[in-house]
Amino acid sequence: MQFGQSLGLIAGALVACSMIPQLIRIFRLKSAREISRLYTILLLLGMLGWLGYGVYFGLVPVIIWNAVGAVLVSLLLCAKLKYEK
Repeated sequence: MQFGQSLGLIAGALVACSMIPQLIRIFRLKSAREISRLYTILLLLGMLGWLGYGVYFGLVPVIIWNAVGAVLVSLLLCAKLKYEK
């Protein structure tokens, strides 16, 4: 595996997994009042855009981690909609 691809896999993992502590906090507290709905939607759209870019150019690290990130941000958006009160 090339250095650039390894770097992409590590960086992507860090960015995608950064959502996990926030998700745990939201589900534990059952509150998402402090999360911006617009932020979450824009982040999801951005990740889906990067996913499309990765697919178009065949960039495996971009595909993998933006797919994972999109799932996590989708969960964040669902939690926001459920617990925003």
